[in-house]
Amino acid sequence: MSTQLGSVRLKTDHVLVASILLLTGLGLVTLYSASYAFAQTWYFGDGLYFTSRQIMFGFCGIILFFIASVVDLGLLRKLVKPLVLGSIILCVLTFVPGIGVNKNGAARWIGIRSFTYQPSELVKLTLPLYLAHFFEKKKDLLNDLSRGIIPPALITGVFFVLIFLQNNFSTAVFIALNALLIFFLAGVRFRYFFSALFMFLPTATILVLKKEHRIRRFLSFIQPDFEPQGAGYQVDSSIRSIVSGGLWGKGIGQGTRKIDSVPEIHSDFIFSAFAEEMGFVGIMLFSFLFALFAIRGYIASMENENVFNRLLGCGLVTMIISQVLLNVAVAAGALPATGIPLPFFSAGGSSLVTTLIMAGLVVNVSRASKNKVYD
Repeated sequence: MSTQLGSVRLKTDHVLVASILLLTGLGLVTLYSASYAFAQTWYFGDGLYFTSRQIMFGFCGIILFFIASVVDLGLLRKLVKPLVLGSIILCVLTFVPGIGVNKNGAARWIGIRSFTYQPSELVKLTLPLYLAHFFEKKKDLLNDLSRGIIPPALITGVFFVLIFLQNNFSTAVFIALNALLIFFLAGVRFRYFFSALFMFLPTATILVLKKEHRIRRFLSFIQPDFEPQGAGYQVDSSIRSIVSGGLWGKGIGQGTRKIDSVPEIHSDFIFSAFAEEMGFVGIMLFSFLFALFAIRGYIASMENENVFNRLLGCGLVTMIISQVLLNVAVAAGALPATGIPLPFFSAGGSSLVTTLIMAGLVVNVSRASKNKVYD
């Protein structure tokens, strides 16, 4: 696929596109296998409940993926302010009675008839767009605290607070840390990073200690036997599921621990279902596809001479890959349990559609990169 732009022909990185489409397909197959028994038990015998919805959202996401891969990035920049404002409004709507949906004490969703949407997923796209746009415009003001540092820090802080108040601490921290990477890539001086960390670390510690379930998760992480039937049960079951896959796995649809051993195995812990059925060989394929996406995305982004394109591409690739690393680390017991979904795999239309749009923009940046331009 190529696009004509004046006298310049921009070529698409087909390897990058293939890795994204393969991950999407692999994610749908994994979700079908992981969720069927759970859905059949809890959703009136409809074993395809999660899969059918994911396919529908996946279809919409693929359309938006291809649109994002060819849209004029200059035009997209004109939409940054409305996107930021819209994302803030959507995050606020989660607290409005009748619109916001509260699940297990967390107000993270807004309800649209029978569907729900999680605005924090949109923030994962909006914030990198805003930061890339801002730092390209203010690239000569990075040493000016009031005009070059405080404005993007305030916007990042607003999103952090709104998502934290939704009782979604892990996503709030995750988004803030990804934002800091874009600050770093933009060339912000180290002294500002040290100042930010000096304020952020004690604040984050206090916020962790304010909620009992966060303390339980942390204690279960450092001492697995602390609460074997509580906070530590899910992670322990996930580890057992991963180990049981062995070298070749039990085969697609043949896993047994997904039935009742690992809570939320169709969502945050779907990697354990994949590992049980696909084994070590499957994990290598999983790692290869994500590594291929990351390498091609980073190389194309870093070679781009446009500051906005470079920061946007790197920011979006990092946003996706860091979610993968964090989710897998939690499933393997290397980090305390969080609510970060596995991109392309976890059940949830909000996550899948947003991830595909982000991936489409990475392809767009790749097409615009210097090494993709031909006379």
